[in-house]
Amino acid sequence: MSALRVVCLSDTHLRRAGGLPLWCLRRLEGADLIVHAGDLVALPVLEQLERLAPTVAVRGNMDALVLKESLPARKIAEIGGARIGVLHDPGPALGRTDRLTHAFLDCGAVVYGHTHVPEIQRLSDRLVLNPGSPTVPRSTLGATMLELAISSDGAIDPTFVTP
Repeated sequence: MSALRVVCLSDTHLRRAGGLPLWCLRRLEGADLIVHAGDLVALPVLEQLERLAPTVAVRGNMDALVLKESLPARKIAEIGGARIGVLHDPGPALGRTDRLTHAFLDCGAVVYGHTHVPEIQRLSDRLVLNPGSPTVPRSTLGATMLELAISSDGAIDPTFVTP
């Protein structure tokens, strides 16, 4: 059995559907799961993602009221034996890793948004992941997303995706 493909993005900050770059859309199409870690900004963006593949999303601090009212602050995505905690973390940078890992003690990975800075941090018992942003990057890598390969035993292998 081939690995399941989870595409993670965050901080798209789009006011309408159709604003995602073509390279991003190509990676999202056919994903086994899309994870969005907040700051979609507008409902049509979420609806577009949901048309591309099953989607798990959490609210961000810049999201429209309709999203803040309908999306959870945190969510656990379960796929192929893997448990992935998802949240948007606008808290202080100091203590972020501890805050994230303690928020999801029973997950193999935590995907978070807000900083727009891509991160893959391997801890002893889990991964702390930030996909960055495909539309409003704040790093030397430029626009980024994450792709997670979930193996049949639930192991998670993250890789950055860039244009």
